[in-house]
Amino acid sequence: MDLNVTTLDGKSAGKVSLSDTVFGLEPRQDLLQRVIRWQLAKKQAGTHKSLSRSEISRTGAKMFRQKGTGRARHSSARAPQFRGGGKAHGPVARSHAHDLPKKVRALGLKHALSAKLRSEDLIVIDDFSAKEAKTKGLLDTFGKLGLTNALLIGGAELDNNFRLAARNIPNVDVLPVQGINVYDILRRGKLVLSKAAVEALEERFK
Repeated sequence: MDLNVTTLDGKSAGKVSLSDTVFGLEPRQDLLQRVIRWQLAKKQAGTHKSLSRSEISRTGAKMFRQKGTGRARHSSARAPQFRGGGKAHGPVARSHAHDLPKKVRALGLKHALSAKLRSEDLIVIDDFSAKEAKTKGLLDTFGKLGLTNALLIGGAELDNNFRLAARNIPNVDVLPVQGINVYDILRRGKLVLSKAAVEALEERFK
């Protein structure tokens, strides 16, 4: 499948041929959901923690005598029903990550790329470069291209001026091709690939 290539100035820069095995699949929602769930679970800190009754710093003496008070038979003041006591079945620090086969992750990325192409939200730019690290100039350039909510994927090395100019623009993310992932692709409206990124992706999935 051929797709038009443009420059950052909006001029035509020829065409690029996209592999059907990477960009031409029928997107599966269930597969994309599995990969996104895996990504977000892995991203969770899992540092939420409450004190159980064994961790509360409080006397272990019996609160009052067993019989004759007319009250319920209590022992420790660390029990969950008392103010200042430990929390019953509270959260503990743990990892939320779960396994997902490498082949499923790779297939999920292909389906995300295919989904963007199918919805006509995929743009190929010949090169990401800027003469100076000025956010205002790049913002005007993106405005002409209609990029208000986009993920830009460059080659293995990003142009430093372009990276610095783009990092302060809201709703625009810039990543090297090694950092491409399903969640970032689908959370942004447009996917913008450089020619180097297209070549790297097709080489990766060859």
